Amino acid sequence: MPDSALAPAIALPPPPLSLLEGAALFLDFDGTLTPLVHRPDAVSVDDALIDLLARLRDRLDGRLAIVSGRSIATLKELGFGDFQLAGTHGLEFAKSGETVEGPGRLPAIDAVQRAFHAFADERPGLLVERKSISVGLHFRGGPQWGAQADALAERLAAEHGLIVQRGKMMVELRPGGADKGSAVQALMRLPEMNDGVPVFIGDDVTDEEGFIAASELGGAGILVGVPRPTAASFCLEQVAAVRHYLAQGAAQLG
Repeated sequence: MPDSALAPAIALPPPPLSLLEGAALFLDFDGTLTPLVHRPDAVSVDDALIDLLARLRDRLDGRLAIVSGRSIATLKELGFGDFQLAGTHGLEFAKSGETVEGPGRLPAIDAVQRAFHAFADERPGLLVERKSISVGLHFRGGPQWGAQADALAERLAAEHGLIVQRGKMMVELRPGGADKGSAVQALMRLPEMNDGVPVFIGDDVTDEEGFIAASELGGAGILVGVPRPTAASFCLEQVAAVRHYLAQGAAQLG
């Protein structure tokens, strides 16, 4: 995504509650609905969050989806199985109670995973995350290895015909052909979503395509975190503010 697609880092206003009226709501997971954690497998989802999202989905006549870099298998394990899901940056989709739609795991991903493990074994603080159809290398616990991890990812992507997906203190290799923007576009074509105005809430650079797609479809993006160059129109400062905003929206819409 070219930098020209992003506005400069300025203080954005908080989103009005009216933005949720008639919205088709798209929610990132890590860093948006739950705080970022040192290990991706250490994240937990409380019942109160699931209950809040279910209430909000009902108020929106079903127009709510989780759009995450996590695999759908992981999202279901975390408790989101009853929601419309887009996983692995738009490569996978699943409706409540239905099987996952998406590509199979490529042999190239297994080769990259082995290379990531060999790299991480020699550098303390690194963590390899196996996903259904992709693999990530986290350096939050060893930020001094970030540049080397990025260079390794670039080399392996070129060797295996994959793309590099960068996130907060991590790099991921996955097949191309989708991102969170294409996920929003695909989900907006569903009968249960297409009569809403898209609103995308996310925190990471991987969410920028989602902000852009929402804006191009007449909606808006909401950035979670400190100001940075972004295509979002509004900002919430942290995860707690997101939950408060959604709870207020559920109450108002009810």
